[in-house]
Amino acid sequence: MTAIDDARQRGGRMPRIARRRQLLAAAQEVFVAQGYHSAAMDDIADRAGVSKPVLYQHFPGKRELYLALLDESADALVEAVRRALASTTDNKQRVLATMQAYFSFVEDQRGAFKLVFESDLTGEVAVRERVDEVGHTCAEAISEIIAEDTGLPAAESKLLAAGLAGIAQVTARTWAAGGDSIPREAAINLVASLVWRGISGFPRKDERHS
Repeated sequence: MTAIDDARQRGGRMPRIARRRQLLAAAQEVFVAQGYHSAAMDDIADRAGVSKPVLYQHFPGKRELYLALLDESADALVEAVRRALASTTDNKQRVLATMQAYFSFVEDQRGAFKLVFESDLTGEVAVRERVDEVGHTCAEAISEIIAEDTGLPAAESKLLAAGLAGIAQVTARTWAAGGDSIPREAAINLVASLVWRGISGFPRKDERHS
């Protein structure tokens, strides 16, 4: 039973925060399944088990609802990457943890990654800005580690970090689209090995000066 189905069975009024959570969950299911353009507010209200006026009390329109959901999904990925980077001081393990964060994000059956990476609304400036910001923020977090450990200039660290984030994103999405052709852990280890062999070629500051 999903949270939405559970809420339907309970019925009655819900606290505003809980109702918003319920509506976002319903919207995610509909947007992921149908895409932005094919989805309708009627569909989302029906999926949430509420009337359209209730839906409009929380979100003035489909665009605003989609952007709120996109923000939530983007924040989830950024937080996962930051947790991965902070989980260890061993850079090889950091690479592995970061790959795991991206693969876990695309593996989530709720499909949030499709809103971030495969939106059919990328022509919308507000959507494009949010998607670009996800990549920028994740790369910025990675670049801080690179700059601190290698002593490379900020611009070079950011370029390397953008490359690492890009590899993580594209390979995770490619793996997800390929079904079970490669087991999850094998795929993560394979990509992490590629990334580590590249980034480990830049020695730490303390290694260069020892």
